[in-house]
Amino acid sequence: MNQERLMKVLVAPIVSEKSTMMAEKNEQVAFRVLQDATKPEIKAAVELLFKVQVESVQVLNQAGKTKRFGRHMGRRRNTRKAYVSLAPGQEINFVEAG
Repeated sequence: MNQERLMKVLVAPIVSEKSTMMAEKNEQVAFRVLQDATKPEIKAAVELLFKVQVESVQVLNQAGKTKRFGRHMGRRRNTRKAYVSLAPGQEINFVEAG
């Protein structure tokens, strides 16, 4: 795979109560990824950037909500999330990696 493409696949880590709970309980990490990213690309990108072993990747597409901005109707953008399951004993520390 193209290494330049892999550097762009992961947009940002998702840091929330749900993602923190999943990281502790299931050894999973949540990322916001590009709309056209595939599971093999996401796996390769995480292994390249964080030097960890990935067991599996689950991906979901989240549709953007319609919201009001004053008197105008607008729409949030669609997002794609990836839940990455790490091998036992592996973890990602965002403080050191960043």
